[in-house]
Amino acid sequence: MTQQPQAKYRHDYREPEYLISDIDLTFDLDAAKTVVTAESKVSRHAATSDVPLRLDGEDLMLVSLRIDGQPWSDYKEENNQLVISGLPEHFTLTIVNEISPAANTALEGLYQSGEALCTQCEAEGFRHITWYPDRPDVLARFTTKIIADKAKYPFLLSNGNRVAQGELENGRHWIQWQDPFPKPCYLFALVAGDFDVLRDTFKTRSGREVALELYVDRGNLDRAPWAMTSLQNSMKWDETRFGLEYDLDIYMIVAVDFFNMGAMENKGLNVFNSKYVLARTDT
Repeated sequence: MTQQPQAKYRHDYREPEYLISDIDLTFDLDAAKTVVTAESKVSRHAATSDVPLRLDGEDLMLVSLRIDGQPWSDYKEENNQLVISGLPEHFTLTIVNEISPAANTALEGLYQSGEALCTQCEAEGFRHITWYPDRPDVLARFTTKIIADKAKYPFLLSNGNRVAQGELENGRHWIQWQDPFPKPCYLFALVAGDFDVLRDTFKTRSGREVALELYVDRGNLDRAPWAMTSLQNSMKWDETRFGLEYDLDIYMIVAVDFFNMGAMENKGLNVFNSKYVLARTDT
């Protein structure tokens, strides 16, 4: 059960006891039961060697836990945390857990909305996806592989650049995304569904061509060009005003009626409620 939010005060801040440099996520998507595999490169940051690793997690079913490929039994679940003890200084942590997007009424983490699946991770929603230090001062490079039924979820989106994709048996397919820049987990995003797509490009000040993709509900494509133009103008303004050049090869926006928040500015994959970004200039 989701707990009521607790106030956090600056004077209580403590540095993270462990840091994660890289996390490799695999989602075997299904609305009723999604299997999440998270493989993380972890290093101890605390001065003492006996400090346990505390990972946040809510409404998760643990399937397996391994350290450097070996089953690990020195752990316990308490107060919506997975507490792992007896760890080396550097190690690979692999956790497999199950979640149910269809049953996720908290609308945090990965949940079903209409026929699509999407995430909401700000401010502490990632703990509904897998066990992880769900705090903004732990930054990792994310690689995300998504596997799903192609007819039901023809578009599988996440942060970063597309690095691989393929077809599987039984009408399933997969795609892998990689964001080479470290980010906190609240900026993670995943969207799976069937959409209309408007595609364009933006040339950065250094001459790189960035692919722009705007995903909308079926039938809303005629309202998408205004949003695409706004995106291109915004990227140009960032360069002119602040000297900031976009750092990925693709920029995606999902603008749909079903999104429960007004907007979520995830890295490289923004999600908006359509009423805030879609319009027709003639109406």
